[in-house]
Amino acid sequence: MLSLFKKEFHQYFSSLSGYITIIIFLILNGVFLFILKDSNLFDPGYANLDPFFTLAPWILLFLLPAITMRTLSEEFKSGTFEILKTRPLTKWQIIWGKYLAILLIILIVLIPTATYIITIKLLSVTGTIDTGGIIGSYLGIFLLSSVFAAIGLACSGLTNNTVIAFLITAFVCLMCYFGFSAISKIPFFQGSLDYYIEMLGIDYHYRSISRGVIDSRDLVYFFSFIFFFLLLATKKLKRSIRN
Repeated sequence: MLSLFKKEFHQYFSSLSGYITIIIFLILNGVFLFILKDSNLFDPGYANLDPFFTLAPWILLFLLPAITMRTLSEEFKSGTFEILKTRPLTKWQIIWGKYLAILLIILIVLIPTATYIITIKLLSVTGTIDTGGIIGSYLGIFLLSSVFAAIGLACSGLTNNTVIAFLITAFVCLMCYFGFSAISKIPFFQGSLDYYIEMLGIDYHYRSISRGVIDSRDLVYFFSFIFFFLLLATKKLKRSIRN
């Protein structure tokens, strides 16, 4: 599994696509947080990173599908999956090797955003910031990205076309993140099921962790979501091996 993990990680950064992904993420954040008037870090009038943690999920909705779309679909398309089947690896080891490589890429993408913390702290009148809230928000971002990565891995196994894998992943991520919240606002559900429907969405639990309070229910939700989609990816891999 370790060799597969290294292969996936090095393969992602063996071309310009890996570096371009990180650059685009940072540029988009920079434009919204430091240039555009209504979304920059200076509008609230106090030192916090709320604009970043509100914006980041929407960028990740498209960034993670771009990272994951090749993980399995490219293996099927290029025929390298036949070679992968000959290795002494279980289905779970294959999936986890690829998934852990994606998580490491996510960490590398997020690390440069630490400069935002330094910027906010320097701009603060007192020189202090809400450290607990920021840590909770970063944990929420990482868990959110982990869910999107699991969704992307599962969707990548559905087709050998990377573009279709990207579109399916982006759609599923959007529905899981914002879809339940949108459904809960339908007048028919107001005052009865709206709260429970909203709780099914990732956005509800992401906002909960972003407050700086680590609730075990939110952690169970995220880990369950991740396990479910990794299980789907494993089931798809099992059928592909049989074929």
